[in-house]
Amino acid sequence: MPVTAKLSQAFYDRLGHPVADEMVEWFNQVDAAYRTDLRELNELNFARFDAKLEQRFAESDLRMEKRFTGFSTAVETRFTTFEVALERRFAEFSRDVDRRINDLSLQLKESQVVQMRWMIGMWVVQLAAITGLLLRR
Repeated sequence: MPVTAKLSQAFYDRLGHPVADEMVEWFNQVDAAYRTDLRELNELNFARFDAKLEQRFAESDLRMEKRFTGFSTAVETRFTTFEVALERRFAEFSRDVDRRINDLSLQLKESQVVQMRWMIGMWVVQLAAITGLLLRR
């Protein structure tokens, strides 16, 4: 939107209309040239800014990807280590439980043997008492 320059009437009277109009036209051309140059300069600066911004975003994405890759690798390593440790502890726990169950089973068998001996002993005593009572008559 060019601004048309108008000069005062005294300027037109001194220089004349053709010269004053030519001067106004020249000012308008200079203004249009400056506007065009300014627009081109702004577009060029914006293009540079946009390119730098894209480059910085790309670098930032690359850094974030590296960080997350390193982070995910570290997390995977920690989870693997945790999983191995957990499996080892469960295996130890399972062996410990099996051992304790075997120990309890042995103790139960031993106590059953002792109970069986006492029971047989009581039957023998009762049988002897009953036999003694029956023979005494």
